[in-house]
Amino acid sequence: MRAIYLDHAATTPPHPAVIGAVAWAMEHCWGNPSSLHLLGRRARDLLDEARVTVADALGCLDAEVFFTASGTESDNIAILGAARTAPPQRRHLVTTPVEHHAVLHACERLRAEGWEVTFVPVDAYGVVDPDDLRRALRDDTYLVSVMHANNETGTIQPVREIAQICRERGVWVHCDAVQTFGLLDVQVDSLGVDMLSVSGHKVYGPQGVGALYVRGGLKIAPLLVGGAQERELRAGTENVAGIWGFAKAVHLCRTEYAHAAQYISHLRHTLQQRLQELIPNVRMNGHPEAAHPGIISVTFPGVSAESLLIALDRRGVAASAGAACSAGSLEPSHVLLALGMSEDEAMSTIRLSVGRSNTPEELHDAAEVIAGEVARLRRRMVASAPAKRL
Repeated sequence: MRAIYLDHAATTPPHPAVIGAVAWAMEHCWGNPSSLHLLGRRARDLLDEARVTVADALGCLDAEVFFTASGTESDNIAILGAARTAPPQRRHLVTTPVEHHAVLHACERLRAEGWEVTFVPVDAYGVVDPDDLRRALRDDTYLVSVMHANNETGTIQPVREIAQICRERGVWVHCDAVQTFGLLDVQVDSLGVDMLSVSGHKVYGPQGVGALYVRGGLKIAPLLVGGAQERELRAGTENVAGIWGFAKAVHLCRTEYAHAAQYISHLRHTLQQRLQELIPNVRMNGHPEAAHPGIISVTFPGVSAESLLIALDRRGVAASAGAACSAGSLEPSHVLLALGMSEDEAMSTIRLSVGRSNTPEELHDAAEVIAGEVARLRRRMVASAPAKRL
């Protein structure tokens, strides 16, 4: 059986047209965009065009888009950069316990610097109650950071309602939309956010490229210094070829694959239904309706997620246990624990994420393989259990 890739939430395979765009830019536009000569101006033109493409997708001005090296960096700049400009009497930040580590670790750094951080709890589906967030706001709250869709469970947060609450209180809102950009509506005015982070390799573009939207008029401090690139928000020569490839991927998402979310959602339901048909005692996590089109979080009680993933890899099925940034960690997922799972349940949970390159036929094949390996691991667990004394 050919390899079946079910880890699109970790990274997506670059589209052939994106690979071609990157190669073309590296060959023809390798100049430094800050240089005034022809080669520099040619590279600058590519950057300008790419910025317009991303801005159009976000529904904002091109001057409000800043290119970064990743979604993680975009999250860091938004949170830490905003904190650096906060008045001394407003040093309180609100977020949730199910955010990506790029957000949580940035919040922990601020807490070490004297900031107060409030984590608004989520329900069993992983959803934040806007009223709970409203009650968490204080007179000294400066920033709220809430992701659009969770990278492990796929649950979508009520960002619009949260942003409206924050706007009434004069609080900035940052949204990590890395998982939904290119699939769902992340128009910044529709969401009502002040900052929004996206990434290239989650939209079939190159790795090592991201972008941060910052609403016009907001001032945030740079984390990198040493140059005036990106209007002095991010020093360092821009990754012209990567950014051009990112823009190509965004263009494809909005044209050839404008309805990809519907197809991917169909694939997700196909795989989910087949797993439930084939495997007894299986549990799907995350919200059943307000969910990312392609992410499935599934718990197989009594089965080690690590053992299952190794077995699946040997059978040609690529999946993960959660965030790719936590690969190799033996700790249970902080997201799953926040949903109220026990450590054993969290350690028996894997993430399957489908994409537009998958087919219904291979998902049926994958379900058969997963069912077979779950049954084998459960039999082995029973066989290795100590015999009960009579």
